[in-house]
Amino acid sequence: MFAIVTSLRVRLFVILCLIGGSSAASAADEPTGRPLPVDMAIDRSIPIPPAATHHRGREIARTMHFTGAPWLVRDSRQREEDCRLLLEALAIKPGQSICDMGCGNGFYTLELARRVGPQGRVYAVDIQPQMLHMLAEHAGREGLTNIVPVLGTEIDPRLPESTIDLCLCVDVYHEFSHPEQMLAKIRGSLAAEGTIALVEFRGEDPAVPIKPLHKMTKPQIRDELGAAGFMVVREFDRLPWQHLVFLAATAGPPAEKKP
Repeated sequence: MFAIVTSLRVRLFVILCLIGGSSAASAADEPTGRPLPVDMAIDRSIPIPPAATHHRGREIARTMHFTGAPWLVRDSRQREEDCRLLLEALAIKPGQSICDMGCGNGFYTLELARRVGPQGRVYAVDIQPQMLHMLAEHAGREGLTNIVPVLGTEIDPRLPESTIDLCLCVDVYHEFSHPEQMLAKIRGSLAAEGTIALVEFRGEDPAVPIKPLHKMTKPQIRDELGAAGFMVVREFDRLPWQHLVFLAATAGPPAEKKP
C-alpha cells in the first residue's frame, strides 16, 4: 500500500509541475503539506537573444545535458567536494525561502528542503524539464512537499520578486548563457537581506581535476558579479575543490557593460 501511495504522490507532483494552475507560487502562500502547483509552461513568444560565447573575457561553458545527471550523485562527490561542509557553511535557518539555481536532479534540493523545514520553501530552478522530472521522483520518495519546481529560461529563472533569502548556485553560474539577464532577475528576486551563495571550482588551482572551462577564479567572480550590482560579503575557503562566495546586492546600479 505504501508503494502505491508513494507512486501516486510522485505522479501527482509531476503533473502539478507540468500543468499546474498558477504561473508562479506566491511568496505569501503557506506550505500546504502537499506538492505546490507551478505552471511550467513558458511563453515562447518572448524572444531569447542569441547567446554570447564570452562574458567579460571568460568563455561561457555549455549547460550540462540531463543525460549527465548521474554525475551529480556520484559516490565520490562527498569526498571530492565535502557537500556536508558546504551545507553547514550556508547557515540555513528553518522557515527560509531558498533557491537552488540549476537544481538538476535535486542533489542539494532535498537537503535544503529538510533544513528549511515545513514552514520554509525551496524553489528548484532548472531549464531542462527532464531534470525536474528526476527531482520530482526523488522528492516523492522522500515525502518532501515544500519544494517548488520551476522551469526557468536562459534569461529568466521565473522567481517571485523580493522573496529569496539565499540563492544557491553550485557549479552553474559559469554555464549561464545570458549572465547579465539572469543576474538582474536574481537580484530582483532577493529579499531585503538576501544573498547569492556562488560555488565554483577553483580556477586558480591546477590541482583541481576539472576542465578550465568549468572553473572560475575569485577575481572573475568579483569582476562579473560586481558589474551586475553585487558585492562580496563573506567567503568560505575550506572546501576541497571549490570557492564558496556570498554576495549581496549593492545600493548602486550595475556597472556599464564590458565585452
